[in-house]
Amino acid sequence: MSFRRRLLLIMLAVMAVAQLVAAVATLGTIHRDVMHKGGRELEVGLGVMRQLLDERGKQLRDSVGILTSDFGFRSAIASQDQGTLASVLANHGERVGANMVLLAAPDGTIVVSSHHAPGTPMPFPRLWRQVRQAGEATGVVLQDQRPYQFVMLPVRAPNLIGWVGMGFLLDTPLAEEIGRLTRLQVSFLVSSADQAPDAAGDMKGYVAGALSQAPPAAVSALRADLARGEYLHHSGVDTGLDALVRASPLMTSEIATDAGRGQVYAVVEHSRADLLAVFQALGWRLAAIFAVTLALTALVAAFSARSMSRPLIRLARVAQGIGRGERVADVPTDSGGEIGLLGRTLAAMQNDIDDRERQQRNQARRDQLTGLANRHSAQQDITEAVAAGYPFTLLRMSICGFRHINDTFGYAVGDQALCQLAKRLATYPAPVRHAYRLGGDEFLLLVDSAAVDAHWLTSLREGLAQPIELEQSPLRLQLVYGKVNFPEHGCNALLLLRRAEVAMDMAKQQRLGYLRYVEGQDEKRLRELTLVRDLQLAAERGQLSMAYQPKIAAADGALVELEALMRWQHPEFGFIPPDEFITLAESAGIISQLTGWMLSTVCRQLAAWEAEEGLCLAVAVNLSAQDVIDPALPQRLDQALAAYGLDPARLGLEVTESAIISDPEVSRRVLAELSRRGASTAIDDFGTGYSSLGQLKHLAVRQLKIDKSFILKLDQHSDDRIIVHSTIELGHNLGLEVVAEGVETDAARALLVELGCDYLQGYGISRPLPAAAVAEWIAAYPPGVRRPLRPPEPSTP
Repeated sequence: MSFRRRLLLIMLAVMAVAQLVAAVATLGTIHRDVMHKGGRELEVGLGVMRQLLDERGKQLRDSVGILTSDFGFRSAIASQDQGTLASVLANHGERVGANMVLLAAPDGTIVVSSHHAPGTPMPFPRLWRQVRQAGEATGVVLQDQRPYQFVMLPVRAPNLIGWVGMGFLLDTPLAEEIGRLTRLQVSFLVSSADQAPDAAGDMKGYVAGALSQAPPAAVSALRADLARGEYLHHSGVDTGLDALVRASPLMTSEIATDAGRGQVYAVVEHSRADLLAVFQALGWRLAAIFAVTLALTALVAAFSARSMSRPLIRLARVAQGIGRGERVADVPTDSGGEIGLLGRTLAAMQNDIDDRERQQRNQARRDQLTGLANRHSAQQDITEAVAAGYPFTLLRMSICGFRHINDTFGYAVGDQALCQLAKRLATYPAPVRHAYRLGGDEFLLLVDSAAVDAHWLTSLREGLAQPIELEQSPLRLQLVYGKVNFPEHGCNALLLLRRAEVAMDMAKQQRLGYLRYVEGQDEKRLRELTLVRDLQLAAERGQLSMAYQPKIAAADGALVELEALMRWQHPEFGFIPPDEFITLAESAGIISQLTGWMLSTVCRQLAAWEAEEGLCLAVAVNLSAQDVIDPALPQRLDQALAAYGLDPARLGLEVTESAIISDPEVSRRVLAELSRRGASTAIDDFGTGYSSLGQLKHLAVRQLKIDKSFILKLDQHSDDRIIVHSTIELGHNLGLEVVAEGVETDAARALLVELGCDYLQGYGISRPLPAAAVAEWIAAYPPGVRRPLRPPEPSTP
């Protein structure tokens, strides 16, 4: 792609991105405002509905009061003339618009009713209890799963001779009347525990108002949402109804009667299409503005790109020629401004390249410090030896603790030591053919022998280990060797060098002075290199996940926290243990990347649990040694919490003893800063490290976690019980809470409770759970409770 086209595309892209960002931000703000306004309208509509129902209840009460004051009606009650009573009640109820009337004896037994048989007990226990306490009652009742606003008043002559009740049905005409006043869609909905779903899975029941025209499946889903408390405290979008919904409970029955039991809800809706009509119109308008602006920008950008690209294209051709190694004589340097400066720079660069090429040809095969042949020479010589087909041996060596020499005596002394060692290697007699410096403190010997004699190797090691006189002070270098043989251990230079390095590294790890390559060692090294490479993209490829293991209070079993544990499912090697890939991440310097992904994932999951499941949980995450000494960790933690609107008390941090002692002073400062920001910190795997009590008492931590190695056989080993008991006493005396991990048996759990441990965690309580299974586990957990979150109380650093 030409420079002109790239410049044009960049200018268009910048303009397009700016327009898109502005449009998205504007539309997002308008969308939130529209939805918020709709929610306020629903809230006002519910308030108007309640006022209308209250006013209608008062009117019905006045009407019932007139009846109870009528002398003839009281006389009919005294004479027990049921025919007259039924006629009077029916006529009066028809005049006032009542759908249900009844007369009950002083003890609540039905005398006459439009819906109940005489002699039956009062069908509305909650209303009847209110009547006996207050002398009258007004409320919503259920009769045959149909809701009525009902009023009940006493009849006195002058003593109590009965109770009169009247009610009107909460039906569709009433909902439509309220809807016309509020300009909302109003419905009355009955959700009954006695109802069962039909063959299609829909819950049948009484529906009046706008919802009577809705699909049965959407109404059934709304009933389920209301049963979980959705839409009762704030409005929300119901996808089945495609509307903004708010509801208010009008009545909840207490016991089952012949009349049924259930809940009555008043539901108000606002069509999402109506709410978003302005939003959609504005979106089309912004799209038109965007198209016009982009077209104008394209014209201006095309003209600008053409005028700017001509001199640059000429200079680009000059640079291409210099890049191909050509000697360009006609370099334009007479232009003014930046273009002329670029031309002069290209001319000077061409001269510099010629000088460097001459130097590089001289230095390509030599190490500048020691004068030995370098790695490039080694690869060429080994390739030639392989091509010749004669067996040979490679000895790769490294100086143990060379960094310590540089740190203690200075780099000048270290360089002198390298030079002295190089002189010894360069003058070593046959069968050594060549000596090389591969880089740093690593050297290589090419030996013309199919196998190195043990006596010769011992002599070589003793000779190279002789003290080196540096500034009148002897310095003894300790070398470690790795050996490979051709053709036994490989048939090309790169493979032989790598396997020699593997043997040398294994000798370092096993604290041996010398090690010959063994089949299989290279495969382990390649596996580690593959894992380090793939780990950098594991999060993007969806291979990483988080599991969550519950932590409970020892005293009452209440869930207090979850511990987040990282999992890696590699597509080739399968499940990779955390101990393996975390160590590789630390050695490769990518642990910070994993920590950032972990913090973001855990915070996002906490917000999802709260929004989708209504669970306000706390989660503890594990930090590595590099995280604890990272001064930027508090800011990274703040960013992760702020991105999802979480309180710092929702996120606990766990660090191991070894992580703290790697740099105690920096760790103390970082932990103190985290504590000041409200994060709770625990010392993980306590008892397996080497931290001193003097360090521990100055750390801003709240908990100690006893390592599971002391807990697994707690009920079998008395030594473990002594250690655990001492650790619990130590933690409590320091004002810390104590957590036992690895609890797998009831016996261990009982012992820990007896010893005064504060919190428990392990397979005996729950294995680590995927995020999707946490809510189900909490619902099924026997205590069924969560301890409310509380701010941490950090110790003063």
